[in-house]
Amino acid sequence: MRIWASAHAVDDFYQGLVPAAVPYFVLQRDFSYVQASGLALAATLGSALPQVPIGLLADRYRLRWMSPLGIGLAGTGAGLSGLSPSYPVVFALLLTAGVGIAMFHPPAGRDARRAAGGSATAMSYFAAGGSVGFFIAPALVTPALDRLGMNATALFVPPAVLMGFVLLRHHTRAATGPAAGKARRRGRDRPGLFAALTAVEIVRSTISTGLNTFISLYWIRHLEASSGLGGLALTLELGGGVLGTLLGGRLADRVGMVRTVQIGNAAMLPALWAMLVCDDKYAALPLALLVGLISNIPFAVLIKLGQDYLPSRPGTAAGVTLGLALSAGGLFMPLLGIVATHHGPRGALTVLATVPVLAILLSTALREPDRL
Repeated sequence: MRIWASAHAVDDFYQGLVPAAVPYFVLQRDFSYVQASGLALAATLGSALPQVPIGLLADRYRLRWMSPLGIGLAGTGAGLSGLSPSYPVVFALLLTAGVGIAMFHPPAGRDARRAAGGSATAMSYFAAGGSVGFFIAPALVTPALDRLGMNATALFVPPAVLMGFVLLRHHTRAATGPAAGKARRRGRDRPGLFAALTAVEIVRSTISTGLNTFISLYWIRHLEASSGLGGLALTLELGGGVLGTLLGGRLADRVGMVRTVQIGNAAMLPALWAMLVCDDKYAALPLALLVGLISNIPFAVLIKLGQDYLPSRPGTAAGVTLGLALSAGGLFMPLLGIVATHHGPRGALTVLATVPVLAILLSTALREPDRL
């Protein structure tokens, strides 16, 4: 599981790089709020649209080269995006990075499930790897862009190439080991429940992507903080996500997966509003951490729950829960960009603070797999 958690961290670092870089595209390249939201949309389109066909392929074939190549594309596209002053070129590069992310998740989720067995806690380590990548990104990208400008994104290409090589070697060793064969498929698929879970994921993705896109700008423009402090707010929110992911896995093994999802969705409402009510740029920082923690409690649980609903297609399930549904929230970012244009980043976050109500309602349709 360690190799998969590490690879997930590197891959999702480049998803975290995008929201960390968005404020600098606004501040240093004079991109509008709508254009900034479009960059989130570019990464979303690339990572969301190919997920289902890639998942279907991953369930039928081993495709050991796909995860390493995906990491390489993710790092190259995101890393080169800061080198161009042209918005269409930046959009295309982030679209390419999204495609790389899409190529990683389905086969990686399939193999991580095999390594985790039936443990939600073990699966949370894999999921937390992605959260760690999100967390590290602004902590490294923000000071680099502050000091060196947008060209500094190129410094983050080599880790993707290195991790792709490590993962390819890991696949080569695994192909000759005792676990080289396909995992046995058990249970009956529940497409109706999986559709309900996907709807919950899309709603949660809208909240998560919106937070990642606008939280730094909220600190900078509404709370009148420096760009460094705005980056710190994003770092804390994503760092809370790591803790929430691990907490969710342990909680699910104790009280059940569905109940954990419902608890996490319900707790988002007070956490988001508490952060928006606080107008002190320093006092609000712990609340950003709290928002990240609570909003990520269901993250790993939804991945495992989705694979339990589709036991015969774990790659497809991972492609949807880790990729398509998780990225689909970016499709709504241009709408939030319009809100931010007229009412500022706080207006966009205020809209997001009402969305958990829908997630709460949708999660009532979920059922524990062992009770079906």
